[in-house]
Amino acid sequence: MKLPLVCLPFAGAGASVFRPWRDYPADSFEVVPVQLPGREELFIEDPYTSLAEAAAGTAERILAAVCDRPYALFGHSFGALLAHATVQLLHSKGLHLPERLIISGAAAPWLPRPHIGVAALTDEELASRVRELVGYDHEAFHDPELRELVVPALRADMTINESPAATEPTTPLPVPISVLRGTEDELITRADALQWTRATNVACELIDVPGEHMYFSTDWPKLWNTIDELLDRGRRARRPS
Repeated sequence: MKLPLVCLPFAGAGASVFRPWRDYPADSFEVVPVQLPGREELFIEDPYTSLAEAAAGTAERILAAVCDRPYALFGHSFGALLAHATVQLLHSKGLHLPERLIISGAAAPWLPRPHIGVAALTDEELASRVRELVGYDHEAFHDPELRELVVPALRADMTINESPAATEPTTPLPVPISVLRGTEDELITRADALQWTRATNVACELIDVPGEHMYFSTDWPKLWNTIDELLDRGRRARRPS
């Protein structure tokens, strides 16, 4: 049976980022996108405004989606920050933890994060600054009507991202962590990505993948195959000999 891979999107994005992946075959996993409030079909709901609120809500959505099955959790950039905070919350409450946490395009959460002064920016300025920061463009950024739909969630996520960095966890997670980083990522240095080793007491590996911060937007099959290989390797390692 394939392992559910629960996916959390980057800032402002919705579950549709991952839905096409469900049609792409993988040996070890099946994609389970989690929709966050304030985007796409949930656009009428208010987006989360703090990391604590986001982690609590996301934990509920994950547990409902996996129904006690073993699972892995993937998040990119803001989604990685949210994924880690959610697993911390699940662990503190003794709830169902993932078999593996896959962090993509993110420095350890106790390190300083990019600050663009979200509160002072208009919607158009915010979209422009995000394009410059992460090297990712979206058609909605250029259409005023579409921008009104996507920017509230983007603004909320980026505001959370600009909140003071968390303190380094005193109790590392009992969950193995795989960290994916684009080799040309100018936002996340390799040294910052390696800091994730302090977030777990099990195992942590750093996997370099070709590309910039949004590397999978141009070569998502590479990401897909990389995740497939690492999850398959992990599951084979846990099988009784």
